[in-house]
Amino acid sequence: MKTILYPANERGHANHGWLNAYHSFSFANWYYPEKVNFGVLRVLNDDTIAPGMGFGTHPHDNMEIITIPLEGDLAHKDSMGNQSIIKHGEIQVMSAGTGIQHSEFNPNADKQTKLFQIWLFPNKQNVTPRYQQLSIHQPDLFNKWQQILSPNPEDDGVWIHQNAWFHLGKFNQTQEVSYRWKDGNNGLYVMVVQGAATINNQVLTQRDAIGIVGANEVKFQVQDGTQLLLLEVPMQIS
Repeated sequence: MKTILYPANERGHANHGWLNAYHSFSFANWYYPEKVNFGVLRVLNDDTIAPGMGFGTHPHDNMEIITIPLEGDLAHKDSMGNQSIIKHGEIQVMSAGTGIQHSEFNPNADKQTKLFQIWLFPNKQNVTPRYQQLSIHQPDLFNKWQQILSPNPEDDGVWIHQNAWFHLGKFNQTQEVSYRWKDGNNGLYVMVVQGAATINNQVLTQRDAIGIVGANEVKFQVQDGTQLLLLEVPMQIS
């Protein structure tokens, strides 16, 4: 098993006033040659958007884009005609495919919005763009893994054009938990959303992350109050 540590304090940072963003991988004006991607995982941005502010209409193509609100709401509008409010406790996915334009704003005048935005390279090029949004059943998060994304439209969570699985887990007691890969050829990227966890003798705290390759099962020691995000992704970009 090989591990790659991604400390929270080594992420890229850009504070634009209306947007306070931390980049796990090279993004915009922050380029770090050793942190461009983890397999097909290209972007993991930790964004805080000020009240009433957001991203104006802009294009994407051939990328799977996943948004997970952590606090507050996000108003989405796109060139497919979708208009929706994504709330904390939901997950949204957009397959950009042949091309799409969208905007995302904090619709609230009195509170900020916090979110993870994640980009994965797809395993199919130039697919028809699509949009999906689902609620995450919060009770299912406690002391176990809840699958929130997969390659299978019939499986739990949203689905994407990639052989990837995402899980969330919240733990309200100190314990040992394990995760077994869905595909043994994949890698696993683990981010501590909050709290603390020990993985392969490495102690991780809030927003620290670790990449794991060459394994098909890993054990975690988690503390009370810990939330983890697991991203199992292919390591080869097709």
